[in-house]
Amino acid sequence: MIQKLPLNSPRWRDLDGVTAEEVQALLEHMTSTAVTGADVEWKQTWTYMTDDLLADGTVSNSAYAVLPHLVEAAAELPPEQSVDFWVDMGFIVTAEDRPPVPADLEAGFSAALRLAEQAAARSLLVAAAPAKICGQLALSCVAFAGHHIGAALWDVEPGESYLQLVCPGCESDTEIIKFFVDPVHPPFEAPELPDPEGARHGQHPWGEVADALQAETLGQEWESFLRVARAVAAAGVPVGTPGPAVLCLVAGMVAAKGTPQWAGAEWARQLALLTGHFRCWNCEQTWTIADGLVENPDGAGPQGAPPRAPAAQPTAVEPAGEATGDVTGETTTRLRQDGNTLLTADGTPFGRMTVFPDSASSDSAPGSSGGVDSLTVASLPSGTTLVAGAGDRGMVCLWDASDGRLVHEPLAGHPDRVRALTPLPLADGRVLLASGGDSGSIGLWDAVTGQPVREPVANWLGDVTGMCTAHLADGRILLVTATSRGAVRLRDPATGEPVGRLNPSGRPIRSIAAVPVPGGHTLIAAADTQGGVHMWDPAVDDPWDPGAAVQLKDRALSDAGHRVAAVAAMPTPDGTLLATADDRGVVMLWDPATGTPVGEGLPPATGTAGLPVMTATTLHDGRTVLVTGTKRGHDLRVWEPTTGTVRQISLDVTITCLAAAGSDVIVGHDRGVLGVPLSGQ
Repeated sequence: MIQKLPLNSPRWRDLDGVTAEEVQALLEHMTSTAVTGADVEWKQTWTYMTDDLLADGTVSNSAYAVLPHLVEAAAELPPEQSVDFWVDMGFIVTAEDRPPVPADLEAGFSAALRLAEQAAARSLLVAAAPAKICGQLALSCVAFAGHHIGAALWDVEPGESYLQLVCPGCESDTEIIKFFVDPVHPPFEAPELPDPEGARHGQHPWGEVADALQAETLGQEWESFLRVARAVAAAGVPVGTPGPAVLCLVAGMVAAKGTPQWAGAEWARQLALLTGHFRCWNCEQTWTIADGLVENPDGAGPQGAPPRAPAAQPTAVEPAGEATGDVTGETTTRLRQDGNTLLTADGTPFGRMTVFPDSASSDSAPGSSGGVDSLTVASLPSGTTLVAGAGDRGMVCLWDASDGRLVHEPLAGHPDRVRALTPLPLADGRVLLASGGDSGSIGLWDAVTGQPVREPVANWLGDVTGMCTAHLADGRILLVTATSRGAVRLRDPATGEPVGRLNPSGRPIRSIAAVPVPGGHTLIAAADTQGGVHMWDPAVDDPWDPGAAVQLKDRALSDAGHRVAAVAAMPTPDGTLLATADDRGVVMLWDPATGTPVGEGLPPATGTAGLPVMTATTLHDGRTVLVTGTKRGHDLRVWEPTTGTVRQISLDVTITCLAAAGSDVIVGHDRGVLGVPLSGQ
C-alpha cells in the first residue's frame, strides 16, 4: 500500500481538474476489469480523465492526488492491459507545464512513481507492445525512474520523419526534416559507457531489463550500442547517466520487445540516431541530440565536433549549417544583427538597418500596442512610402521609406487588428490605401492626405487574410480581398463595394497575390488552408471560367510533397513568376503561363519550418531575390534563384510580416518595423 489522499478528504475541494467521485468511479471499473478481464470501460473512462489531468500541456494539481490511487490499481492488472495507462502517465509526469507537488501529497506521489517504474517495466518486458508504442513505454519507464530524458516523449513522434531540437546554449529551434531514417550501418560510434560508480542501490526493476538485452537484437554492428544499454539497465538508470546512454537503453528495449520483431529492430535503429550530435545553425556549437530534446538538461555542454556521418545519412547526425546548405549547389553566407548593424561572420559591418519610426517609445509607434501584422509599400508623388498595420487598436502608419519620417499621424478607425494592406493606384492619378482586419472590416484611405474614403466596418465574410490589386487589360483596376471563410471578392477601388467573385470552391484562403502577365493583365494566385493553389483570371465574369488562368501542375506539387501556405509574385528579367512556400521552408517557382515549375527551387534548411512569410524584389544592380522567413521566427533567407546563392540573416526580433522597397526588405516584428539592407555598404 502506498500513501494516498483519502477519497472522502475535504482536501479534494482545493484541487482542480478531477474530483474524488470521478476517481472512485474509475477505480471501480479497474477493479471489475481485474476480475472479468474486460478493459474497455475503464480505458474509456481513463481517456476522458486524462483530458482533465493534462489540458493543453498543463498538468492539473489534482494529478498528484489522483495518480497514487490509479497507479496502485493499474499495477494489479495484467501487464498487457496497462500499457496505454503507463504511456499516458509518462506524458503527464514529463509535461513542461507542471505545478510543484503540494507538500502534503509529495510522499504519496513519490511512492506512486516508484511503483509505476516497477509495473511499467513489467509491462515492457511481457506485453509484446507494437514497436512505436514500445518506444513510448520505454521512455515512460525512464521518466518514472526520475531521468530527465524521459521528456523526449514529447518530441519523438512515432510515424513522423522530422525531429525538432532546441539548442541548450542559445535556445534556437532546429528542425531536421528527415531524421528518422533506417540506417543500414551505425553512422557514428556508440556513446561512452556510463560510470559504474553511480549505480542505484536497493530494489529496482532494471536487472530483468538488462537480461532481456543479451541477444544481438540490432545486429552485430550495433553491439556497442547494446553494450551501453545493458550497462545503463544494470546500473538501474541512475539520474546522472548521460542522456545518449539512456537513449541506447530505450532503443535496445524496442529492439528486444517491440512487435513485430522486424518493426522493433527498424524503429530501434532509428531511435539509436538520437544518441548522436547536432550543430546549432545559430550559435554554431555542437551538442548531443539528447540535450536538444529536453528543456534545461542537467550537465549539458557544447561538444567537440563529432565524427561526420556517411554521405547517405547527413541529416540524421549533424544538420547542415553555415556554408554547406542542405542541397548540392547551394552556397550559404550568414549575417547577424548587432544593434542596428548587420555583421558578416567575421564581424565586418555589412550594412545599417533602419528603424521605423525613429521614436519607438511613442504611443503611436508600431508595436506599442501589440506588434505589426501587415506591411505594404506604395509609390506616391512624394516618393516610396512604407505602410504598416499595427497593434490591437488597428492603427495604420505611413513613413517615407528613404528616411523613416512619419508622413502624417497614424490612421485610426479599424475596430480590429489590420491583417492585410495594399495600395490602389486610380486612373485619375490618386493612390488609395486598402486595409483589411480581423473582423472582416475593409477600409479605404487617401494615401496622401490620410483621410478615409470608406470607414472600416466589420462584416460576416470572415477575417481578411489577404489583399492585392488586379490590373485588367481594358484598363480597369480592382481591389481583391480574401478571407478565412473562402470569400474572394473583386471590389471597386473607389468605394470598396463588390463587383465580382472568385474562388468558386469556397475553400478558406491563407495567402493571395497578384501575378502580372503580358498585355497589362494580372492573374490572381491564392493558397488555401489545405495546401492547394488556385489561379484565377479577374477579367472573366463567371468564377468557374478559367479565362487566361492556368492551374499549377498537380503532379509537380505532389511529387515534391509541396503543401503551399504562401504565394508571392517573383520578378525576373524574363517576366514575373509565381513563388509558393510551404511550412517546411521549401520554395518553388512556377511559370504562370504553363503551370510548370521553374528551376530547382529553394530546399528546406534547419530553423526555417513554420508558417511562411515572403516577398520579392529587384536590387539596384538588377538582380532579383526572394526573401523568406517564418512567423514567430528570427531569421531570413535571401535567395537569388539565378545563381542558387542564399544569404541567411539572423535578427533579434520576432518576425510577423515582410515587404520589399528597392534593395531593402522591410520586416514587421513584435515590437515595430525594421528596414534591412540586402546589398552591402
